[in-house]
Amino acid sequence: MSPAPTRPAPILTGPVNDLLAAIGDDPAAPLRGALLAPAGLGKTTILREIADTYRRVGAEVLDQAALATGAPAADAVLLVDDAHLLGAAHLRDLVRLAAAPGARLVVAARPWPRPATLVELTEVLVGAGRSLALRPFDPAQVADLLAGVLGRVPSPALVEFVHAQTGGVPRFVARLAAAFEVVPANPDRPTEVPLAALTGFQPELDWLDPDVQRLLLAIEAGFGRHLDLLAALLDSDAEGVAEVMAAARATSLVDPDGALPPLSRRAIAAVVPAERRYAVRQRLAELRLGRGGPVLPLARSLLGTGAGGASAAAVFEAAAGEALVEQPALAGELFAAAVAAGRPADVVAAGRARAAALVGDFEAALRWADQVIATEDAPGRRDAAAVAAAAFAHRGQLDRSAELYRWAGVGPSPAFAAIGLLGTGRLEEARQLLAEIPVDGPPTLLVGAAALMAHGLRESVDGCWSRALSTLVRAASLLEPARHATPLPDSPAALAALVALHCGEFDAARSVLDRALATGMGGTPMAVRHRLLLGWIAMARGRTAAAREHLTRATPGGTALEPRDRLFAVALEVGLARRHSDLAGLHRHWGHAREAVLRHPVDLYTFLPLAELATAAARQRDSERIAPHLAEARSVLARLGDPSLWAAPLHWGGLHAAIIADRPEAAEQHAVALAEHRDHNRHNAVLAAAGECWLEITRGRVDPARVDAVALALHDAGLVWDAARLAGQAAIRTSDRRAMVGLLDRARMLQGTPRGATPGAAAGTTDARESVQLSEREQEVAALVLAGMTYRQVADRLFISAKTVEHHMARMRQRLGCANRSELLARLRQLVDARPGTAPGSQ
Repeated sequence: MSPAPTRPAPILTGPVNDLLAAIGDDPAAPLRGALLAPAGLGKTTILREIADTYRRVGAEVLDQAALATGAPAADAVLLVDDAHLLGAAHLRDLVRLAAAPGARLVVAARPWPRPATLVELTEVLVGAGRSLALRPFDPAQVADLLAGVLGRVPSPALVEFVHAQTGGVPRFVARLAAAFEVVPANPDRPTEVPLAALTGFQPELDWLDPDVQRLLLAIEAGFGRHLDLLAALLDSDAEGVAEVMAAARATSLVDPDGALPPLSRRAIAAVVPAERRYAVRQRLAELRLGRGGPVLPLARSLLGTGAGGASAAAVFEAAAGEALVEQPALAGELFAAAVAAGRPADVVAAGRARAAALVGDFEAALRWADQVIATEDAPGRRDAAAVAAAAFAHRGQLDRSAELYRWAGVGPSPAFAAIGLLGTGRLEEARQLLAEIPVDGPPTLLVGAAALMAHGLRESVDGCWSRALSTLVRAASLLEPARHATPLPDSPAALAALVALHCGEFDAARSVLDRALATGMGGTPMAVRHRLLLGWIAMARGRTAAAREHLTRATPGGTALEPRDRLFAVALEVGLARRHSDLAGLHRHWGHAREAVLRHPVDLYTFLPLAELATAAARQRDSERIAPHLAEARSVLARLGDPSLWAAPLHWGGLHAAIIADRPEAAEQHAVALAEHRDHNRHNAVLAAAGECWLEITRGRVDPARVDAVALALHDAGLVWDAARLAGQAAIRTSDRRAMVGLLDRARMLQGTPRGATPGAAAGTTDARESVQLSEREQEVAALVLAGMTYRQVADRLFISAKTVEHHMARMRQRLGCANRSELLARLRQLVDARPGTAPGSQ
C-alpha cells in the first residue's frame, strides 16, 4: 500500500461505516468489494480501517504481497491496494479468488490504467459484492480532517481556503493541513500556500508518465481544452489525448473537468524544472502560431527564459503585434525578445519604433524609425516614416512631420500632413493636399477621424468657427471607440479643445477632453496633452487649484515631457504664478520657460502658451527674448490670412504684455487688432471691448459703469481672473473714492471672495495667523500696496494720510506676526490673492 503523508483521524462516509459495522457483526461472512477512485481520495485509509476491524476479531489479513508467495489461505482476508499496478497473472489470480465461495476480498484501484483483466475483476467484485464510490470531501469533511491534524477547531476562513485550494481531495487536504501545522504565523486567515505543502508533490510529479507530465504542463499554461494543440504536443490523435487525460485525472492532480485545482497548479509551477515547463510552452506557442492562433499569453510567459531559435523569434514577433494596441510597452519587450532570439533587428525595427511611440518614448521611436527609413529594402519603411512624423509633431517640428507624412502617403498620413502644413502657415499646400487625398484605401475610423481633423482645422482658418469646432468634435467622437496601433501627431480632442479655447467655448473644450481621457484616446502620450489642456481651461476660468491639480497629474514625479507638452506645462506654471502674484515663483519658472521656447518652434497650435509667456516676459523685463517668437507667430498668421479665431488670443496676450512693459503704442496696436476681429464671434467681441477699456484705464480715464459692464462680460465669457483684474486695476487708477470702492467690491465679487472674507478663514485652517480677518480698509490698503503703489499713492487714492497708511501696515504686520516687510507682503499676498482670480489690483 502507498504510504500516506500523515494519518489523521479517518473521515469515513456512511457506506464505509456500514461495511465496517457488518464486518464487526459477522467477521466470517463472505466479503467482496471494489474501491475505484483517483489517487488521494482515501482508498488506502479505508483498507487500513477494514484491516484493523478484522484484526480486532483475530482474523488473518493479507495484502497483495501474499500473491507472490502463492495462493493465500482460504480463510484469510485479502486486501489489495493499487490493483491497477498489478500484472495480468496476479489479476487473474484475484479473479479466481473473487469467484471462490466464502471469499473475503477487497480491491482498491485507480480508474486508469484499466487492463482487461482488471475490468473483469471489478465486474466480478461488484456483481457479487459491493462497490464503494469515493468523492472529494465537502467543506464539513475538510473541517473535520483539519481538526484532526491541527488539534483544534479550524476557522471558517481556513476551511474555505483549504477546500478551494485542494478541491476537497483528502490527501491534498492532509498535506496542506500538515503544512499549516508547522507555520509559525496564525493560519486562521491564510492567503498563501506554505512551501512545505508543495514539496510533497515532487515524487508524484517525477513518477508520472512523460505524456501525462506534458499534458499537465499544457493545462498549467492554459491550453487544457485545445484538443488539436494537445494532440500535436503529444504526437497523438484525439483518442490518445483522451487516454492521457484519463491517466491525469486518475492522479487527482486534475479534476473531473480537466482543470488543475489551485494547489496542483502551484505545485507544478514550484517543483517542475523551469526548463521543462518553458519547453512545453514554447512548443505550444509554435504549434499555435502555425495554426494562425494568438500566442500573446504564451509568449509573455516565455519572456526572460532565454527561449531562442527561429521559431521562438517568430512567436515573440507575432505576440508583439498582438500586444501593440492594448499593451505597447509589452510589445516593445516582445520585439526585443524576438531580436534576442535571433530575429534580424532591421526586420522588427518598424514595429519597435511604433511600440516606443505609443508609450511616449519618442527618442527610441525616432532612432528605430530612422534606421528603417534609411535602409532602402527594409520592410515597413512607410510605416516607420509615419511613426517618425508623429514623433516630430510631439517635438514641435511640424515642417519635418508634414514632410514625412507626405512621403509615407498611407492611411491617415496625408490628412496628418495637412494638419502640419496648416500649423506652419502653409495654407495653399494644405488645401491642395486635402483635395488630392486618395479615397481607395480602407475607410477606417482613424482615416475618417484624420480627414475630419484636417478639414476642421482648415475651416478654423478660412471658414466658420462653429463649423470648425463641430467638425473637430465629430472627429473626436469618431475616434473614441477606436483602439489602434498608430501613434497620433495630435488628437482630435486636443485640437477641438484648442479651437474651443480660442473662441471661448470652455465647456465644450472640457467636455471633449474629459471624454478623451475616459476612453484613453491616443494612449499615454496624448493623455498628458489632454490633462495639460484641461489645466489650461481651469486657469483661464480662474480655477487655479484645479489647474494645479491637472498639471501635477500630467507630470507625476517630475516626468520628462516632450517639447510640445513641456511648453504648455511651463506656460501653465508661469500663468499660475502670475495669477497668484508669486514673483519668486514666476522668476523661478521663467528660466524653464525660456528653454521650452527655444526647443519648440512656433506654430499655430502654440499661440496660447506663447501669449502667456509674452505677458510673463514683460513682467520679468525680458521681452526681447520672446520677441522673435512673437514675430514668427505673426508671420504664421499672415501666411494664413490673419484668421480671427487664432489671432485674437495672441493679441490679447500681447495687449497685457505691452501694458506691463509700459509700451502704450504697442498696447494700442493690439487693441486695434482685437477690434478688427470683434465680429468673428462673441468671445472676440468681449476681448475687443476689454482691450479698449484697458487702453482707457492705462490713460487714467476710468468710466466705472463701462468698466463694470466689460468686467461682467469677461466674467460671463469664462475669463474670471481677467474680469477681476480689470476691475481691480481700474479701482487703483481712479481718483474717485466711491468709484474705487465700488470697483474693488466688483473685483471681489467676480473673483468669488465675499466682502470682508479672507482665504485663510474660508479654508478653515487651524493656524492662528490664518484666522486673522482684515478689515475692509486694511484690504483696500493691502491691495493697493501689493499693486506696487507707494504709501503716498495709496493715501491719495483712499483720501487718507500717508501716516495712516503706514499705521495700517504696521498694525497688520503685528497682527500677522511678520518679522519684516518682505514677510508681511508675502502674508498679505496669501490673504488677499490666494483664491482663484484674486489680486484684482496686480499685474
